[in-house]
Amino acid sequence: MLMKICLRTSITLIGAVLLSGCESLSRASAMAQYKRTLDTYAQADTTATQITNVKHADGRNAALISAFFGLDNALPKRPTDRVACKGGGGGDGMPVIFSHEVDIKTLEPGDFKITTASGATNPVTCLTLAPADDPGELRTALLAGFFGSAADQPVTVEITGNVLSLDGSVNFRGAKVAVTPLEAGPTMVWAEVVPEAQWELGRKATRLPWGGGERCPVGTKQVVRVTWNGGVTKPAGPDPADDKERQLYKITTTPSGGASALVTPFALADLNDGDNNHLLCLDTTDAVTSVFFPEGYLTDPREDVNPDTTISLPR
Repeated sequence: MLMKICLRTSITLIGAVLLSGCESLSRASAMAQYKRTLDTYAQADTTATQITNVKHADGRNAALISAFFGLDNALPKRPTDRVACKGGGGGDGMPVIFSHEVDIKTLEPGDFKITTASGATNPVTCLTLAPADDPGELRTALLAGFFGSAADQPVTVEITGNVLSLDGSVNFRGAKVAVTPLEAGPTMVWAEVVPEAQWELGRKATRLPWGGGERCPVGTKQVVRVTWNGGVTKPAGPDPADDKERQLYKITTTPSGGASALVTPFALADLNDGDNNHLLCLDTTDAVTSVFFPEGYLTDPREDVNPDTTISLPR
């Protein structure tokens, strides 16, 4: 639940919950259950499967689309060990994003090979899919461990074990991606039109300090999810995006038979839940082709500022 995927917000909130001493027993129980369903520790590939297919039904290959060297020896020890990844506290944080949602039962630390600029490889201590656990979000895994340093940074991440998509149709084994360096600011790496079955319009966020973000308002006509490669909050603090950032998102739409246009979402959702996703709530059904966000308004946990970032939607 701590990632360069809203690590700063999530860490602050989780730490406050753990140390406050004023949480109800039922909430504490819910927190423990949440943790135990989304973190894994096996140091070898334990997934036995005959599935070798690497092309999904949507025509895209099973791939890694991003790996972000998010934090160097900076995962807070107590909250990380208690509610995210036991043994990961004080280590590095690296969110890795898959092209499709993944089946957590097949995803293990031992499935990853991380190589540094010098050629060194180091094991992943543990990983978690939290807090990006809303419907449609299970594509971001936070890896915790000691993967390198600012002087010898990780440069590639490769899947060496059997990791299956959530629908069980493709295997990510062999997928490989270059690592975004520590000093880089966060960018959007994925965008999609959310299926209406996942909208849950008007749903409020859960009481947990991570996961279960609020949904778009009733009356929304179309929902677009954008996924950042690292956690994004406002500069100099843990505050999440709000109406100011909503107005900065620019979406290119193309009406049937018409010229393309730029629109702004009328609402921004999936906030305050510590993950790396935003929901752009639209009042148009015109086809969406791309999303743009300008430089300088969101930062990662190291206070690296986002550059201009544009992402196209799959066709």
